[in-house]
Amino acid sequence: MNSLLRRIAPLVLLAAVSGCSTVKDATNKVGNWVGLGSSNNTLDSKSFKKSGDAGPAVKYAATLRVLNYVDQRGVHDPRYLGKITAQSASLSGNALRTDQDVSVIATNAIKRQFDTAGFQVLEGTSANNALFEVSGVIKDLTLNVMNRDNVSIAIETTLKEVSTGKVVWSGLVTETNERFAGVSGDDKKDVMNYLNRELKVVSTKTVEAISESLMATRPELFNLTPGTKPIPGVTVLVAPQVSKTVQPSAPAVPVEAPVTEAPASGYHPHASDTAGLLIVNTTPSRARVYLDDVYYGMTPLRVEADPGVHTISVKLAGYKMVTEKVSVRRGDSTELDLNLER
Repeated sequence: MNSLLRRIAPLVLLAAVSGCSTVKDATNKVGNWVGLGSSNNTLDSKSFKKSGDAGPAVKYAATLRVLNYVDQRGVHDPRYLGKITAQSASLSGNALRTDQDVSVIATNAIKRQFDTAGFQVLEGTSANNALFEVSGVIKDLTLNVMNRDNVSIAIETTLKEVSTGKVVWSGLVTETNERFAGVSGDDKKDVMNYLNRELKVVSTKTVEAISESLMATRPELFNLTPGTKPIPGVTVLVAPQVSKTVQPSAPAVPVEAPVTEAPASGYHPHASDTAGLLIVNTTPSRARVYLDDVYYGMTPLRVEADPGVHTISVKLAGYKMVTEKVSVRRGDSTELDLNLER
């Protein structure tokens, strides 16, 4: 009898454990959400790290405090991203979620980009000393895992002056994209990287638009005063008033810088750890130089440029326009000599 009981007890225990597991899984199913208690459909946003970044380098005296963005997507779950309709080795269920609220992920993306751009993002008690306050709302942030994954993002950002509460800049940035992940994609890490890549596009456009506006109106906070340029995907809702010393710009056309020489502050463009120096010379001189369709001045011209491949267009009345591709390297100088033809 004792021998028989020893054989039956493990079976009873196994059945009890199995039954508990089944009940738990059933209670984790809410509506059309499958396996909500499982991590198989949850993206690990905390594992995302910036690649190739040595860390933020503060360049500007413009200090910011960034408030948490508000999720206005109208979804019940603040961690919901979208649908899962394609098979994946590491995703299960039919609803894609993140391990943090979507508003936290979007806010962190904006903060990272301000850091990368050289702003001082103050947190904790030091945030009370910030010159500007950044806030915003998430109107759309959706990622659907399908035969062709698709992303749709719409984030509105507002920049206020802390001392007066005045709205300095406000704009809506939208981004839509899709991809065919193929056999190697659509695992959790790959999907998370895809989401962060698209969030970086949105945050970069947001920070770039704010930077251009502030540089034109508060040059004392920056090392140089470039012209303001239109940024694809950014709809400006509120823009700062341009001071009398800066020429106002037309929003739909390249902006012409007011001067080609170094600013009165004595700043001279130079190569640095984050930018390269581009030198453009022409024969004859005094030709207009456009860098990626933005007017920067007349030759001979020295200008700081982001690392990468840029399009240079040179125009001079009575001569043929010249367009060249040029590669700018971080910490290095690139010189372009052009002979203009009639």
